[in-house]
Amino acid sequence: MAKTIVVLGARNLGGAIIDRFLELGWNAAGVARSEETLERVRQRGALAIDADAADVASLTDALRTARARLGSLDAVVNAVSAARPTGGPFGGGPLATADLDAFRGWTAAVAEQAFVFLSVGAAALRESTGGEGGALIQITGGSSRRAMPGKGLWAAGAFATRALVQAAAQELRSEGIHAALLAVDATIESPKTAAFTRDVSPDALADMGEIAGAVACLVHQGSRALTHELVVTPAGERWVP
Repeated sequence: MAKTIVVLGARNLGGAIIDRFLELGWNAAGVARSEETLERVRQRGALAIDADAADVASLTDALRTARARLGSLDAVVNAVSAARPTGGPFGGGPLATADLDAFRGWTAAVAEQAFVFLSVGAAALRESTGGEGGALIQITGGSSRRAMPGKGLWAAGAFATRALVQAAAQELRSEGIHAALLAVDATIESPKTAAFTRDVSPDALADMGEIAGAVACLVHQGSRALTHELVVTPAGERWVP
């Protein structure tokens, strides 16, 4: 029987991940809120599930639906961009002038959504595989590796996400569940970023298909060579050890 992957956030990068796993012979489902994105999931040939990936009950139901409709649940990937404040500077702004609303939007909301993914995802894999393992892949950005002036709140959310994945990886290893962080240390080339990357060299932008390949690599790793943190950086972007 074919294995099943569920991708949270299925519009751009999430859609590329769904495409890659369908090509590999997996069943796939995409979780999203907008009807436009859900329709794109259907057009890809995957199961579209309308659910809130930041809500425990909603995500629990979504993963159970995927298992019931597709026959199994073997991997869950979090490609969601957590909700961000609509006002104020990108990244939250300088700490001396940022307010609690900025902190709650840029830091707390990001960490909370990662927690919901890891907590609900681990429970769903336990329920589905009966102790046979599975994979939880959290995608984040270079902000999980370093903070920058004016974007400390954004980095704090990413740092928290990294810490949660590290804890999950250690807690779940003995059950055969592979929890891993995939940090894309660059801007991803997509329709979402097209407006401000039109003059950027393609070599400096991360490719969605290549990132999807990195996800597949993590999901398919055997128990004797697991990677719990993977950083990908395009050759045209500055690489910082």
